[in-house]
Amino acid sequence: MADAQVPIIIIGGGPVGLVLAISLHALGIRSVLVNTDVSTRWIPKGSTHNSRTMEHYRRLGVADKVRALGLPPDDNTDVAFFTRLNGWELARLPMSSSREKMRQVRDAPVTDQVPEPIHRANQMYVEAFLYEHIKTLSNVSLRYGWECVDFVDGGDGVNATIEHIASGKQETIRCAYLVGCDGGQSFVRRKLDISYAGEGKLEQAFLGGRMVSSYVRAPDLYRCVRRRSFHYWVVNPSIRTAIVTLNGSGEFLFWTQLRRFDEQPDDKKIASALRAGVGEDINVELLGNSIWTAGQALVAERFGAGRVLLAGDSVHLFTPTGGFGMNTGVDDAANLAWKLAAVLQGWGGPRLLASYEIERKPVALRNTSAARALACNIGDTPVAPEIEEDSAAGAAARSEAGAFLSTFGEEFASLGVQLGARYDGSHIVVSDGIAPPADDPVTYVPSACPGGRAPHLWFPDRSSLFDHFGLGFTLLRLPGCRQDTRALESAARSRGVPLTVLDVAVAEGRALYERDLALIRPDQHVAWRGNRLPDDCEALIERVTGW
Repeated sequence: MADAQVPIIIIGGGPVGLVLAISLHALGIRSVLVNTDVSTRWIPKGSTHNSRTMEHYRRLGVADKVRALGLPPDDNTDVAFFTRLNGWELARLPMSSSREKMRQVRDAPVTDQVPEPIHRANQMYVEAFLYEHIKTLSNVSLRYGWECVDFVDGGDGVNATIEHIASGKQETIRCAYLVGCDGGQSFVRRKLDISYAGEGKLEQAFLGGRMVSSYVRAPDLYRCVRRRSFHYWVVNPSIRTAIVTLNGSGEFLFWTQLRRFDEQPDDKKIASALRAGVGEDINVELLGNSIWTAGQALVAERFGAGRVLLAGDSVHLFTPTGGFGMNTGVDDAANLAWKLAAVLQGWGGPRLLASYEIERKPVALRNTSAARALACNIGDTPVAPEIEEDSAAGAAARSEAGAFLSTFGEEFASLGVQLGARYDGSHIVVSDGIAPPADDPVTYVPSACPGGRAPHLWFPDRSSLFDHFGLGFTLLRLPGCRQDTRALESAARSRGVPLTVLDVAVAEGRALYERDLALIRPDQHVAWRGNRLPDDCEALIERVTGW
């Protein structure tokens, strides 16, 4: 017999679990968030919150606060490649500061597709903010310092046993659904006997095999570089490494590679490697280390079973090149949250949750492959023995490496990966028979072809089209539309489906959407479009809500 009851239990308090809980709260669904650590982990991980993730933060009302985290607003976000930081600069990929990006947004044309530019703030800062924010939400109960030790899916609900780590006290909570957001070693995934498939590692000189991410304090580093950057790469015959700026005040994330599987991080060796990369004997303070595997491109065979579902690293493991991992997990949460809410509120049908894996697994396969390809590219960088010589041969070697590295802009942009995820073939998407744009990891081509992200527009008051979407479905009536949409509105009401009707008065909207009407899902993907309502509006509503 269970001691308590709650609609959703989320196992894992990383960014995916936090965003899922916040998203469910916004939709009126209560959840319990269980996390083994007593607070968020203060160790740096990824620093990229891509444009799609920032759109999700905007939808949840926290984008501006996230943008206040990380680098100072006027610091550039350049990526620069050096032989050593005090040596030759091989290439530089210029990237705007946070303040400049937002100025560009203010001046962007009506049909610009990036209302929320990519933001550089380390995951540990954003997790800490989301954790504090979630404490203010009435629909979320936090159980930090607890772990899930067992669960049983009884078909009509899940009984989860959680244990307070410090005291050993156990509690059983009954929930309608349990979601495992508990990372690459997911207890939930392993208990479901679901395995990963794909590439487990990559063998190459750098960004291959076992890697260490170190949290270092080294403010003297700045006196060794002529021009600051957000992301420094060091490339020479003796060392290849990356140094990522965390706060602009002397704290960094530093990567080194372990030579053996059983090797453990050695602070002295790590500090020595950082000094070698900088090229000077600077003061280095080690604040923490974490181990990960480079070159991974792993996707779970299934994204859940019965009333137990999985999201984030528990279903896909990335190499960090491109910064795709956490962002793919946040997009999982956005896809899953509205479907869970719909089922719990009674307007989501019995086939709705099955669409989660159908839609998200192909995206996971696409994104893990893209990240691995970028890691391979970095490993292929030509590094001649003479690259550090002050000679003609050295200059030629630097020129060759610089030309190669200058092509890496896609790793730090990849707008096609960020905004181009599509759910073609999903049984809750109504195709209109028009082929979508070709998938391109670098370039995003906006299209209202059902299955993709709704194309963006700026309204005359500089509010975003996305700001006007409802919590449920939104029916866009584009300029020139004279359709009577009451039949669709009535069909939605009869099923209890929340529907907002939005007249888009922006002239460019009709050409962008290519139809008079477009039905947008709660996760901002296009479910259907047409120049007239279908003859059977009830069938359309039933289709897009999983009945």
